[in-house]
Amino acid sequence: MVAAAAALVEKSARLSTRQWEGAAGVLEQAHALRLKCFDLIEEDAQAYIDFVAAVRTAKELPGAASEEAVATAHARTVDVPLRMTRAAAEVAELAVQLARLGNPNLRADAVVAATLAAAAAESGLTLISVNLGDADDARLSVAEKLARTATGLSLSIRPRDS
Repeated sequence: MVAAAAALVEKSARLSTRQWEGAAGVLEQAHALRLKCFDLIEEDAQAYIDFVAAVRTAKELPGAASEEAVATAHARTVDVPLRMTRAAAEVAELAVQLARLGNPNLRADAVVAATLAAAAAESGLTLISVNLGDADDARLSVAEKLARTATGLSLSIRPRDS
């Protein structure tokens, strides 16, 4: 979702360079975020696969090394979604800038990009929360703040009747 949101921001920025001098910088940032998110999609899948493998190995070969491997793999199942959530919040911020300053004909695209980014941030928060379970972990607070920020940004530009 974040990559799709970033692609919409790219499109809007590309077509907003006449209306807003800052559009070129937003285009560059959105492009970098889109590429980063494609990598994070793969990294997230691999993190989960590695965690499952570490848990299986720990059951077969209990010991400190196995426990450490599980802990390391588990940390990645939180860290990668947190990075995705952070990227989503960044995309939402770029989308809001475009909605306010970019080509007015593409405002709806920027609003949709912010909405998708907010949904992605909330989704990341859900994954982080589930993966942490009952653990008291500062990363959950960070994810909550990022998701709330992205949602607030999205709501700030949504048409009043939607």
